[in-house]
Amino acid sequence: MIKIALQKLSYVVLMLFIICVISFGAIHLAPNSFFASGELNPNITADSIAQLKKVYGLDKSLVEQFISWLKAVVQLDFGISFASGQSVRDEILSRLPITLLLNIISLVLVFSISMFLGIKSALKQESKFDRFTKQFSLLSYAMPSFYLALLLVIVLSVKFGLFPISGLHSVDVKGDGFSYYLDFSWHLVLPIFVMVFGGIGSLSMYIRSLTLNVLKSDYIFFALSRGVKGMKLFRYFILPNISPPIVTILGLSLPGLIGGSVILESIFAINGMGLLFFQSALSRDYPVIMGILIISAFLTLLGNIVADLILLKLNPHFKRAN
Repeated sequence: MIKIALQKLSYVVLMLFIICVISFGAIHLAPNSFFASGELNPNITADSIAQLKKVYGLDKSLVEQFISWLKAVVQLDFGISFASGQSVRDEILSRLPITLLLNIISLVLVFSISMFLGIKSALKQESKFDRFTKQFSLLSYAMPSFYLALLLVIVLSVKFGLFPISGLHSVDVKGDGFSYYLDFSWHLVLPIFVMVFGGIGSLSMYIRSLTLNVLKSDYIFFALSRGVKGMKLFRYFILPNISPPIVTILGLSLPGLIGGSVILESIFAINGMGLLFFQSALSRDYPVIMGILIISAFLTLLGNIVADLILLKLNPHFKRAN
């Protein structure tokens, strides 16, 4: 286990370096920049722009900039934001809690509901519940998240006034008492609903397909012939065999905890990581963009490692395959 973990760690370091090189080069070779004439101020002079580039180290060659940036990243210093002048690390940390809260709640709900729908639908194939699950999953998969979010805001918030339109807190609610947290929770209902609704469709159908394949296997046939059924069949024969691919998907979902949902956070005016990335991309704020990209890449690689290590425990044959 330790040997495999070290091998995976060396793989992460190598891949992170390659991702850093590609991302850094792609962003800096893109047309226009934050310091292009007129981006900051239409009256700004060329001398002022040159001075700003010198302050941020952009007057050096790309190789020198990359080496300086890489040394800083190793120390978890992602530089200074062009737009706000604040530390990129501080900006990310200030936006991180709400994005983590939204995505962790959504992830738990998506996997829990999808497991229930997918497994029960497979066990009751061609029943009314199965047909309902397939139709619901198709609607979930086909419905664009931004359209559903706007539709819910127009109907439930603007027309009926049941939910807040945007933000995380009402203007007239202050303090940190019960009413404050109740108001905060009420603001999260629509964003979480949209995120959960959009994630259920494909995952529940995938789990249904996995379960159907397991139910057609020989060991299920022999288990049924021996009188194994109910929860015992599910616990010892079905769940262990559908768990590995689900664990892999769960590991690949880790970057979403940080990246958030760019479109939904923009629609609901939630000041999280998704909105920060969107604003930084519009303003070409390179340090913030690079900081979020590297963190997301690291989490993607980390998710793969965590999934592989869990699979080693779930499936002894997986160790030999690696």
